[in-house]
Amino acid sequence: MNIFQKIIYAILARKEKSLKIRLDKHFKRSSQNSTSKTVMSSTATLTLTSETLKNAQLVKENVAAIVKKYGINPLELLEFIKSKGTPIYRPLNADKFLSLIGEEEGFIVEQHGVDALLLNIFTGRGISFKSVPMFVMREGNIDPYYFLHHFYRWYAMKYSLPGFDYKAQKLLKISLKNSNDKRLKNLNLDDMLALKEAIARDNEASDFVIGLAKHKDGSKQVLKKMQQDGGANI
Repeated sequence: MNIFQKIIYAILARKEKSLKIRLDKHFKRSSQNSTSKTVMSSTATLTLTSETLKNAQLVKENVAAIVKKYGINPLELLEFIKSKGTPIYRPLNADKFLSLIGEEEGFIVEQHGVDALLLNIFTGRGISFKSVPMFVMREGNIDPYYFLHHFYRWYAMKYSLPGFDYKAQKLLKISLKNSNDKRLKNLNLDDMLALKEAIARDNEASDFVIGLAKHKDGSKQVLKKMQQDGGANI
């Protein structure tokens, strides 16, 4: 997924709006994650997200400070990632393998089941039906803005922001491929809220990268990037 594609960004926004409408149809229900609590009644929806919002702002400030120190240098950022204990793998044909399990090069959240097994075998982590968060990409040049989007999401995950659990990210991938997918039609409340958090995290990463690109490259260059098709130059 190219973060500068307007159509993807628009889908995320529409999906979040659609989820809000569907959430409002639930009565006297509540759900919560580590930093947010949502309570619904017949007349109102109250989402207590002060800690989530605070942490999201801290992530934005911290990533900005890291970029100021290292620049948008993927190799420097990879060293930073490695120093925090997240494994990094750069095997041949990483892009072809990842496409088989519905992933893209960059940050891979925790996987379960057969996909996790294949990922663990491919990266030499042994046989297990559960994987750890990791970075997987080919050797070679890395588009800095594409990578920064993945770096931002990784940092938000490390900061324990909600939306990065296996189920939430799986639903996000489904919604990006086809917002009318039947698997999204009958989600329970917890799954809808999980997807809403995943969308929010992806939007935050996109906002940060696009804002930085505008500042550095100017609006015309950013518009050109957003209109380009295809993935990153990895």
